[in-house]
Amino acid sequence: MELLQSLANGFSIALTPTNVFFAFVGVLAGQIIGVLPGIGSVVGVSLLLPLTFGMDPTSAIIMLAGIYYGSQYGGTITSVLINMPGEAATVATTLDGYQMARQGRAAKALGIATIGSFIAGTFGVIVVTLLSPTLANFALRFGPPEYFALILLGFTAIGAVAGSSLAKGLTSVAFGLLLSTIGLDIMSGRPRFTFGEDWLISGFDFVVVAIGVFGIGEALDGMMSPAGHPSIR
Repeated sequence: MELLQSLANGFSIALTPTNVFFAFVGVLAGQIIGVLPGIGSVVGVSLLLPLTFGMDPTSAIIMLAGIYYGSQYGGTITSVLINMPGEAATVATTLDGYQMARQGRAAKALGIATIGSFIAGTFGVIVVTLLSPTLANFALRFGPPEYFALILLGFTAIGAVAGSSLAKGLTSVAFGLLLSTIGLDIMSGRPRFTFGEDWLISGFDFVVVAIGVFGIGEALDGMMSPAGHPSIR
């Protein structure tokens, strides 16, 4: 009962016209950040943090949350239109969204992504709000067998996404594992495969690798196309 009262109080504060306006501004600014590949939601929040200086703390948090969620969705736009994910969360959108865009159904693909993001985001917030203690206690029980099962599930999912081209899927997995070994060893703290370069100590960020792979693929495909780029009708 106390939880429901707290939620009702929170909604009464968040749904005031001022806070709704700041949420709208945050989402709009976040989408602009998300359309720019490689920046990401965390960097976007950091860049736009000075906008909240001098604001009411509640309105500032609402605006920053809008920036974060807006940038998460903004990466979907580039994933659908130019096959280049702006966020790690939008990589899967390129599989079907870009193909729909090439068939002249870009608006429908963006609409499906928008509705899916809204439903999944709302469901995720509700689950985290109501079941956070239970999920935390469950996560603390994870050990080596559970982590191994999760990794195995990830490899199985990659095989399923690869479809008929299993060799390409396994090659991508092997390439990703090789890239993940670059940087500091978690156990010993020693650099691996950095070749004396300090900038490789932190390894490769997943978003940078994903954008590079998809971007290079699109560039090569455009160079091989007679029109210079596949047409999107």
